[in-house]
Amino acid sequence: MKRSKTKTAYRRRAERQCDLGFIGGGNMATALIKGLLSSGVYRAEQICASDVDAQKRTALRRRFGVSVTQDNAALMRAARVIVLAVKPQILAGVLQEVHDAVTPEKLILSIAAGITTARLQGLLGPGVRILRAMPNTPALLGRAVSVLVRGRYATAADERLGLRLLRAVGQAAAVPDERLLNAVTGLSGSGPAYVYRFAEGMMAGGVAAGLTAQLATQLTLQTISGAAAMLQETGQAPEALRAMVSSPGGTTVAGLSELERRGFKDAVAAAVVTATRRSEELGRG
Repeated sequence: MKRSKTKTAYRRRAERQCDLGFIGGGNMATALIKGLLSSGVYRAEQICASDVDAQKRTALRRRFGVSVTQDNAALMRAARVIVLAVKPQILAGVLQEVHDAVTPEKLILSIAAGITTARLQGLLGPGVRILRAMPNTPALLGRAVSVLVRGRYATAADERLGLRLLRAVGQAAAVPDERLLNAVTGLSGSGPAYVYRFAEGMMAGGVAAGLTAQLATQLTLQTISGAAAMLQETGQAPEALRAMVSSPGGTTVAGLSELERRGFKDAVAAAVVTATRRSEELGRG
């Protein structure tokens, strides 16, 4: 009985005022809530979240102590700043649910890939202040990189607040041209998956060359981590760092030649462009 009363209390809190609300309680919302609490930008009692999945609501409530509800419209009424953290394919339906609760006093931050501020404006109504951002999944470790753009009615102060939220989980920057967000999505939004695919190939190659799976994994992860650190900390171009380990006639040149023969660099560049085009398609609905 006591436990039931506690759950009811959390639902009631979610329907009262909160400073920051999340519609959608998946990985990105979890990462942002974790970062905002650990950095002290918000306290648990200032945050509320909604999700149709009871397990996600329970996980957020137990892990962070935030208020939760399954009622998206109630959350929209309660929160002053709302993060739209649902998949782009279902966003229009979610916004239909909450439309009547949206007012110009609300600040909406969407992290749905490909959905333009103009389309969001059409779904939410004129005068609504909208920010759109593209973070990536390393937010779960506080290592994200995010890019943000203002909608038509958002102010410079809104932009600063949006950047403050995003910087709780990594680096963040603002751009003036929303069209750039499609390329951001194709590069950094989807980019972690390209790196993971590369890691799969390195691990498989190590095993094929005779290493145990455990040792191949260890060497792959540390090699990728170390190479990224070299790029970040030395400030040198990738070409210069590559040249440092590419002795004429040596093993590295042999391996790179095989990558080039199979079109590795062009394939990676094509992946970024293709993902960018898919982001554009999502924006057109």
